[in-house]
Amino acid sequence: MSSSKRVTVAGLSVDAGLYQFINEQVIPGTQVEEDHFWQSFAQIITDLAGKNQQLLNKRDELQSQISQWYKDNGVQDPEAEKSFLKQIGYIAENGEPFKVDVKNVDDEIAQIAGPQLVVPVDNARYALSACNARWGSLYTALYGSDVIMEEQGCKRTKKYNPVRGNKVIKYVRDFLDRTIPLAVGSHSYAVKYQIKSGDLQVVMGDGSTTGLGHRERFAGYTGDPDNPRTVLFRKNNLYLEICIGEGLFIGKGDVANIYDVNLESAISVIMDCEDSVSAVDAEDKLRCYNNWLGLMKGDLKHALTKDGKTVERVMQSDYEFISPEGKPFTVSGRSLMLVRNVGMHMYTDAVLDTQGNEIPEGFLDAMITILCAKHDLLGNGKFKNSRTGSVYIVKPKLHGPDEVEATAELFSRVEQALDLEQNTVKIGVMDEERRTTVNLAECIRRVKERIIFINTGFLDRTGDEIHTCMEAGVVLPKGRMKSAQWLLAYEDWNVDVGLSAGLVGHAQIGKGMWAAPDNMAEMMEVKIVHPRAGANTAWVPSPTAATLHVMHYHRVNVRYRQQQLEKHLTAHLSDILTIPIIDKTKLSQREIRNELENNAQSILGYVVRWIDRGIGCSKVPDINDVELMEDRATLRISSQQLANWLYHGVITEQQIRDVFADMAWVVDWQNHVDPNYVPMHEDLDNSVAYQASLDLVFKGCEVANGYTEPVLHARRRQRKLELAQSGE
Repeated sequence: MSSSKRVTVAGLSVDAGLYQFINEQVIPGTQVEEDHFWQSFAQIITDLAGKNQQLLNKRDELQSQISQWYKDNGVQDPEAEKSFLKQIGYIAENGEPFKVDVKNVDDEIAQIAGPQLVVPVDNARYALSACNARWGSLYTALYGSDVIMEEQGCKRTKKYNPVRGNKVIKYVRDFLDRTIPLAVGSHSYAVKYQIKSGDLQVVMGDGSTTGLGHRERFAGYTGDPDNPRTVLFRKNNLYLEICIGEGLFIGKGDVANIYDVNLESAISVIMDCEDSVSAVDAEDKLRCYNNWLGLMKGDLKHALTKDGKTVERVMQSDYEFISPEGKPFTVSGRSLMLVRNVGMHMYTDAVLDTQGNEIPEGFLDAMITILCAKHDLLGNGKFKNSRTGSVYIVKPKLHGPDEVEATAELFSRVEQALDLEQNTVKIGVMDEERRTTVNLAECIRRVKERIIFINTGFLDRTGDEIHTCMEAGVVLPKGRMKSAQWLLAYEDWNVDVGLSAGLVGHAQIGKGMWAAPDNMAEMMEVKIVHPRAGANTAWVPSPTAATLHVMHYHRVNVRYRQQQLEKHLTAHLSDILTIPIIDKTKLSQREIRNELENNAQSILGYVVRWIDRGIGCSKVPDINDVELMEDRATLRISSQQLANWLYHGVITEQQIRDVFADMAWVVDWQNHVDPNYVPMHEDLDNSVAYQASLDLVFKGCEVANGYTEPVLHARRRQRKLELAQSGE
């Protein structure tokens, strides 16, 4: 638990551990004085906390009006709803036409299209793996995933399987032929790569030589020109590297001595302080801040035991190459790092204001994560994250233009407090709330000098959709929601608005997460739709997934695709306002039971780790034992789905209790090999995790916007207190 000791400074009451961390570890080297930091922070809280609460009250007021409108009018046509939403100010008036004017944006955001990782920053191991996922071995990614089918002797075995290895080599050679084709012949018949007079020359099996079909894609090499160790290529602003030499396994005996092909993979990564962490007090927040500070200073380390040996994981250095012209240059070895702060609705007792009230947690996140990032801006660390002098903060769960503008005001005040130039701090606006979607252009206009990111996210966006239209009727089952008219329009609308606002060349237009990290073959079939849709980034669940997904960005020139789409904008607001409801008589009992069981199992499987172990994101097996990446967004949609069906009488409270009790057995069995796991079914009434899971459904209609944090935080604090009292 957090320390009970507190320090009074500038009228604030601050957790002693947090106070010490900021003064002793963060502030030194930032050119910021301690007194100035705390006085400035106190003034920001005094000036802006009231506005934060007013904006939250506005959310509740609008929701109340919408709910009453559905009660009075039922579900009418989208045009009628649009008129009503404009009348109450839910849909804001658009300002003057504009194009974004954001400056000093790194190429990883402005110019390079590629995968993006999202990882809990409170886990140093995951954070370092994600940071170092800028490059990935294609051989390893293919060999260890189901992209290469396990048939005809190709099984993944503990010992190297040469039959599978040969399949991998063939797959990679085919990829090379599509990505960096030779002028004549195939990479499959190449026996040697060498550099002659600044050009790549490839010797074929019959002794003939050829070059690249696109000479400009040769980017550099290492080693001797006649016998290079690596050869570097670039297509669509993405690097790939052929590694030449004696390989231990997969490349051993290769005719061209190619032992691996490395791809530039996770171009950027969001270090997450929000949905993928379980941070309920100052102690938990300190883990997040400490790791982010280590990433900004470049000295974050993590020791792990592997094969009986202790291995220390650190941040990857840059890679050095020789250009075709013979000049040395470097390529980044690390993903560009953004940090996601919490939403406006979160409050924390890590710092209490001058009246003894909890402060907006987003204020604390902004002040500390930006201060940590100043070490990067000043060059205090071993590496540079932003080469253009920017700090990238992703802000979740904003509802409409006024909240986006308030966030920009907060960032501006923090910049003043920390002596940073205006607009140093850039903002990523997550388009995951309905009110932001319908006002997306105006949201972007309000931060047109800071905006570097918009994205879509099925889970949170659907959770908000369900809560907003709770009074409208029975919502579609979760599986059917993915083909609902509003969701398809929302995905297109996000891209259309981003293109119209001039985000191309300045910011990322992103798509959501692939949730099944072990189903890479299916991902390779499905996720190519994201670059084809004009999105220049999309979330992936692992470094392996990033290495595989990046092949889509070699295949699709996203910039060219965006130029095509700019001429044919297709999404309509009326489609987005089409309510996803169904006549409950058209739901079969089997479908109802399946939906209830699937959601109950999903909720329990995630919540038991969150409450008992403080794990905010992990692979959680679903009811069919398929492991899926789960975080609070997943939880929000599942709990809102059941809350809606309970409210409208599709299911009863007793059915929910019965099914949750059954699913507790299932989840307990799925975790039975974990020696630290505490089974729920043995004492459901006293299982904090189990009771939290029920709360999420039974309180789903009353909690603001259907957010899960109020229940989770209260129950996690309860569980931490139990563990502390028992000495665990």
